[in-house]
Amino acid sequence: MTNKQREPGRLRRILNATWFRHLGGVVIAAAVMYAFYEARSEWSPMHRWNRAFGDSSLVFIALAMAVGPVSRLWPRATVLLPWRREIGIWAIVAGGVHTAIILDGWVEWEIPRLFGFLLHPGLGSYVMVEKGFAFGNVIGIAALLYGLGLAVTSNDLSQRVMGLPVWKFFQQSAYILWSLVVMHTAYFLFIHFLDFHRQTPEPNFIKWPFVVLVGVVLALQTAATLRTWKLRRRRSGRLDGGGAGMEAA
Repeated sequence: MTNKQREPGRLRRILNATWFRHLGGVVIAAAVMYAFYEARSEWSPMHRWNRAFGDSSLVFIALAMAVGPVSRLWPRATVLLPWRREIGIWAIVAGGVHTAIILDGWVEWEIPRLFGFLLHPGLGSYVMVEKGFAFGNVIGIAALLYGLGLAVTSNDLSQRVMGLPVWKFFQQSAYILWSLVVMHTAYFLFIHFLDFHRQTPEPNFIKWPFVVLVGVVLALQTAATLRTWKLRRRRSGRLDGGGAGMEAA
């Protein structure tokens, strides 16, 4: 085998190496976060970083959810499948930083505030003032915890310990994480600031791109499901036809 013949195989091994996928995930995540940060120059630094990490996490989870359907619709895209693991892990890392920024910069580690409670000076106790804030954050915390479970088990060791069927079932239920993230994001984009007692913040440009992103992922999943269903029906028809022919013979 010549050096020229070895080169494509060596390049393929590098591209599929775990360290390379992690490096690529870090570089892409940093670029996406910086773009989101720069796009909101009129916001305070805390809110700029908060949304930059949160939006990046959303984009990465959407990519992870789209890779599977895309590979079923276009078989050549199966080369992207190994990247789902690292994309998902860095999505959860970004979501964790997003949560830490909220805890430190927004609620200032006063945990009851995270669930819509404020300290009433007259009563000397916490009272519920923002039910919606609690609802949105509970969904966000549930998404983060579920995502951490997926990220921690996204490795070969967990696959061996859990057993392939259990591990695969758990990892393939990532649509639960996606649903929680979509509900969390949609609440804060479209519902939270509708209260007329609350000061309306600067418009968030990601509202409609978010709708488009969710729509694209849903369309890809639907198209891939229909394609898989049609292929299975076709194969089933061929098998049934073959069986009938043999019996007739």
